[in-house]
Amino acid sequence: MIKKRPRSETGREFAPSRTDIDIPPSVPPYGMYVGRFIVVAPDRAAYRVSSRSFPNRRILERDGTLTVAPTEDAPETDNPYISYNCLRTTADDEHAVVGNGTQVDPITEKLELGYPPRDALVESLLALDYEKDDYDTPRIAGIVGAESYIGIVRRDAVLVESVAEPTLVATYEKDSPEPVELGAADPTAMATELYDLGFEHPVCSAAVAADDSSFATGFYNGE
Repeated sequence: MIKKRPRSETGREFAPSRTDIDIPPSVPPYGMYVGRFIVVAPDRAAYRVSSRSFPNRRILERDGTLTVAPTEDAPETDNPYISYNCLRTTADDEHAVVGNGTQVDPITEKLELGYPPRDALVESLLALDYEKDDYDTPRIAGIVGAESYIGIVRRDAVLVESVAEPTLVATYEKDSPEPVELGAADPTAMATELYDLGFEHPVCSAAVAADDSSFATGFYNGE
């Protein structure tokens, strides 16, 4: 709403200043396609697959590891980016790792070898680099532990940041870490919350949360 303009003694209206205009709060830009994305908080994290080209995928649990895999009715493909471990925890239950590709495995392995979390994240992202597909899709990953981090490697940059609040990064549009609301704490509820966010083309989602001495995981396939 624009407030009534003041008038001078001659009756001429003054132009409004910035403070004369009531600016509504910004609205989250949902309804856009951001591709795959993660949300990392100090004590929990979640990952969502969003896809326009290959939606026939689901999350499977294999010995505590959550894996993105084609559904039984999915068409055959030789695309190397379709199936991968998207969530793992270290053998000592000190860290959990989420990501949109095979970088999850070397990050987890480096943590198990004693690498500091930031170093494990940076070195693995740099080594694997962005995906060599038609879109130069970035790789994204996050670590939850005593120190939690979120990172992305794009064609033009590598960004790794410590996490003090729920933080989102996506492969497209929102490809720099930014704060986001994450209300759920239970892993399955978190996975469902990410699936239901207004970003387009949800496929499946996974989540992890720290408890007293280990991590609990959950997933949601939109069923």
